[in-house]
Amino acid sequence: MTQKEQSRRTRRLIVEAAGAVFAEKGFNGAAIADVYQRLGLTKGAFYYYFKGKEELALAVLDSQIGEGTYPLVPRSTRLQEMIDGGMVFAATIPHDPLVQGSLRLSLERGAHHQDRLRPYRTWIAQNRYALARAKDGGELHAHVDVDSVAELFAGAFTGIQVLSEVLSDWADLEERTSVLLKHVLPTIALPGVLAQLDMAPGRAERVMADFERIRRGLAEADAAAAAEAGNEAADPAAVAE
Repeated sequence: MTQKEQSRRTRRLIVEAAGAVFAEKGFNGAAIADVYQRLGLTKGAFYYYFKGKEELALAVLDSQIGEGTYPLVPRSTRLQEMIDGGMVFAATIPHDPLVQGSLRLSLERGAHHQDRLRPYRTWIAQNRYALARAKDGGELHAHVDVDSVAELFAGAFTGIQVLSEVLSDWADLEERTSVLLKHVLPTIALPGVLAQLDMAPGRAERVMADFERIRRGLAEADAAAAAEAGNEAADPAAVAE
């Protein structure tokens, strides 16, 4: 591992540890020492990567936005792609302390107040993009206001994830997300499109299985292409040609 890779890895570990600390204690209750001591780092090592708690909170908040591409898996309808993203996010929350910390920060006032708006703005922008594509593709009723519905989805999901945390420690979040979608989508989607949509619990697992199959297929194709290129380079006849 190069020094640059090691540095990247250490920074990532700090952010992950901070997510768990913020999830447990919130911004105001957390201390920098809680983070670096959890990793066995020195105070000086921590400050090499982050200037303070506010900068660290911003890094944790940014993790909520996600590093994956949209859509995770291309589908025949843009609404299904939007559903897939929401269901995967809902399924991630119960098992990912980093995302849990980000969610708590986004709901809690503190020195990071302006930064906590970023995940909401990003959610809304992603929803707006997906809904606009769906409307352009003839998937939505003509009366649908894309901007309003984009904010509606962000607000409704925030509400159900908070309720799910309180009532079941997020154990039922995917089911609650499914219920939300089943009640809202009929008001915006055309009947023919609605009938094709899969928003049932367990959708996240099915999406990730499809994603993994695509990833493996691309990796195998790349390996085959590299092997073919290597064979051609090693073939004297190919070189002569």
